[in-house]
Amino acid sequence: MQPLLERLKGPVLLADGAMGTVLQDMGLHPPFDMACLTHPDWVVEVHRKYLEAGAELIETITYSSNRVKLQPFDLEDRVGELNRQAVRLARAAAGRDAYVLAGVGPVGRPLAPVGSIPDDVAEAAFREQIEALLEEDPDGLLLETFYDMHEFRIAVRVARELTDKPLVASKTFIEDGDTLAAGLPERVAAQIASWGVDVVGANCTIGPQRMLDVVRQMAGATDLPICVMPTPGLPQLVRGRIMYDTTPEYFATYCARLAEAGASIVGGCCGVTPEHIRAVGALVKGRLPGRRPGVALAREREEAKPLPKAERSQFGRDLGKRFLVAVELDLPRGLDMSKVLHGARALKEKGADVIDISDGARARLRMNPVAVSRLIQEQCGIEVMMHFSCRDRNLLAIQADLLGAHALGIRNILAVTGDPAQIGDYPTATSVFDLDAIGLVRVLRRMNEGVDMAGNSIGVLTNFTIAVAFDPLARDMALEEDRLHRKADAGAHAAYTQPLFDVVAAERAVETCTRAGLPVLIGVLPLRSSRHAEFMHNEVPGIHIPEWIRKQLEDADEAEAGEIGIALARDFVAQVQGMAQGVYLMPPFGNYTVAAAVMEALGLR
Repeated sequence: MQPLLERLKGPVLLADGAMGTVLQDMGLHPPFDMACLTHPDWVVEVHRKYLEAGAELIETITYSSNRVKLQPFDLEDRVGELNRQAVRLARAAAGRDAYVLAGVGPVGRPLAPVGSIPDDVAEAAFREQIEALLEEDPDGLLLETFYDMHEFRIAVRVARELTDKPLVASKTFIEDGDTLAAGLPERVAAQIASWGVDVVGANCTIGPQRMLDVVRQMAGATDLPICVMPTPGLPQLVRGRIMYDTTPEYFATYCARLAEAGASIVGGCCGVTPEHIRAVGALVKGRLPGRRPGVALAREREEAKPLPKAERSQFGRDLGKRFLVAVELDLPRGLDMSKVLHGARALKEKGADVIDISDGARARLRMNPVAVSRLIQEQCGIEVMMHFSCRDRNLLAIQADLLGAHALGIRNILAVTGDPAQIGDYPTATSVFDLDAIGLVRVLRRMNEGVDMAGNSIGVLTNFTIAVAFDPLARDMALEEDRLHRKADAGAHAAYTQPLFDVVAAERAVETCTRAGLPVLIGVLPLRSSRHAEFMHNEVPGIHIPEWIRKQLEDADEAEAGEIGIALARDFVAQVQGMAQGVYLMPPFGNYTVAAAVMEALGLR
């Protein structure tokens, strides 16, 4: 059998389809990789089904066999065993009559700063998996279904450090004509080729018809062989299972066109069965890949025009130039927002710069903050700092909601990770946390650069002013300060602190935020009673109320305590005016009159 790269100089090489699809039909459930250890005979049988259908190249069932992806199944300690066994099983089926590529997929969770997985953790996971795969001497590696180019680059670098075997690098593209019109596959192919891989490719997510446009663009950007493995089309969920309806005949017709467009390796991804591969083989076997246009791009593109830039908020323009006042208003349950709107109007008259609206704080069910923020800005004429939580949204929904917020005129976002759903109104609800606050800042920054996290243009440079939270009294201050600097590096513009009651703590907060390059608004919470103070001090993380304040409230009746709380807040704001860039007033129970009293007495405007 010829070396793989020599073979790719000849007729189209037919690859296999989806292992998981066939194993699912046989009665197995994810993680399908585990079948290498629990049902090795079944894995060999599926490989042989594809070989009997005409496949000349098969892939190991190790797409998900890295430590990060296996951890939720308590299988992280079996990475080496699983990957080595997978190559052995594929080789047992193929012998020396077919090529075996060892499959490697993404780690399965977003990398920092978007997600929580540090680069070194991802790199270690790739290294561990690839080293195990190489121990069993596959014919090459297939890095597939990567969408994050940063993570993709890490995987390629690790693979190249470990082996000079043929390396196939395949990205996934979304079902989006705009992506194609913008020439993303061309740029991606050229970039991947520059990394020192042997074959560039595209797989998964889209069907053969849309994949044809992807391959045509890739073929015009590189002279390297192209590997293409589409799905059969769009999936549907039927009784909890992902199903595809595309016939083998239709799939094969377009796969033949993929070969005509220049693909050297043609196979299939999720949903593709041995019947699909047999049909493809009948049309492509023995045929040479079609002529390609060469490294000059397949078609000339107009010079990219600069994207229009949205107008920045007044809050963003004033940040760091004058002392700013933000006031948080609590949202009631249900639909009646009249009190919130009334409070926002009154606070605007008193000189507030922005109204803060939380996003389901403490996992309480409240109206979507996008809707409330729009109502306030439209009906009250004052800007909103909309808090945005990662708890309830995956990466797709986060970006969709932010685009919607920007379209509705919301320009100020406070990025927060969010409280877990278990503490709220619906403790059985699922928390998502695809991202944390640092990742959310990165998403916002990318939108301000005119692209989403997949690198697709969003048609305009958004102009979000990005705020982040900072707890100057955190239990682990080294971690809190590190996270603040990472938020700043990711693109934050300002910091909000937790409520503070001590000038020394406020000074430390200003110093820390200044080192991070961030203007800071100091949190101020007017206390309403001794009971309120004791609760905040003893039960709310990150809150420390000096004993002298608690003692002063303890000796006062309820009416006097409220006045004392306002007076203390006035004095505290007066002291921080000369050091911070603003204050973040958090009146208890959203009582705007308390905030107004603090502002009126100080004459902040």
